Amino acid sequence: MAFNLVFLSSILILSVFSPVINALSSNYYDKSCPNVELLVSDAVKKATANDKTVPAALLRMHFHDCFIRGCDASVLLNSKGNNKAEKDGPPNISLHAFYVIDNAKKQVEASCPGVVSCADILALAARDAVVQSGGPSWNVPKGRKDGRTSVATETRQLPAPTFNISQLQQSFSQRGLSLNDLVALSGGHTLGFSHCSSFQNRIHNFNATHDVDPTLHSSFAASLKNTCPIKNRPKNAGATMDPSATTFDNTYFKLILQGKSLFSSDQALLDFPKTKNLVSKFASSQQAFLDAFVNSMIKMSSITGGQEVRKDCRVVN
Repeated sequence: MAFNLVFLSSILILSVFSPVINALSSNYYDKSCPNVELLVSDAVKKATANDKTVPAALLRMHFHDCFIRGCDASVLLNSKGNNKAEKDGPPNISLHAFYVIDNAKKQVEASCPGVVSCADILALAARDAVVQSGGPSWNVPKGRKDGRTSVATETRQLPAPTFNISQLQQSFSQRGLSLNDLVALSGGHTLGFSHCSSFQNRIHNFNATHDVDPTLHSSFAASLKNTCPIKNRPKNAGATMDPSATTFDNTYFKLILQGKSLFSSDQALLDFPKTKNLVSKFASSQQAFLDAFVNSMIKMSSITGGQEVRKDCRVVN
């Protein structure tokens, strides 16, 4: 009996920490919800037609979900009572477009109630966001479960825009992701917009010697300073991540090589020979970037964690 208990508890431990137990598969819903992919992509298409910032928001939401407790839709849960949820943690205050996931879930529930997890819907929506932006498509492995825990303070574990290359490497390797994955997934910064707060460290009081980060292209730094003054800054001031901020392409990597990337963490990719070589490779070959991005997205989105299939993506069952 003692052996059985020990054996059982080790299985339970495995099921919490090991993605092998929660094996995902591309055909997971083929019989139980065959039209799930169509329903999710329709919701993403409709939202994108009305608001071009939706794809970047969904891609970032999925990334922020996967880096905390695995891809378990913990980022979608609302704060309740004294428990402040992930979406109210400092790095996530600017997440938006949660309504797109709600709309997709509503359609999916009408078609196949109680079958498809919110975590899977978010993983599919992130893929569709890339497709809607002119990027590649891929087969999303499915079968994730939704988590029951969401804690705002855990968002401190997200890689910050101020991170150096060692901090980035550590953050990714803790989640089983390589330097290759780091550079490929950073390419998601081809989409979207950043508020001044995420890059002001580079344009004001950079260090004891320089006011501005010397690795920033001087005219680019001047325009950022103009957009983000220290005093009387407009409330939502910021800059697009790259000039083609709604198109999924390799411009981001070309900008890094020109000293025109926004974040310290973007510029930091030039600080290891391996990551610098990958930046150069992706800057010169869009196809090499797209192939690597797809592989790394599948790898990242396969970090599992949850326990249930939520009925409402904002609250546990």
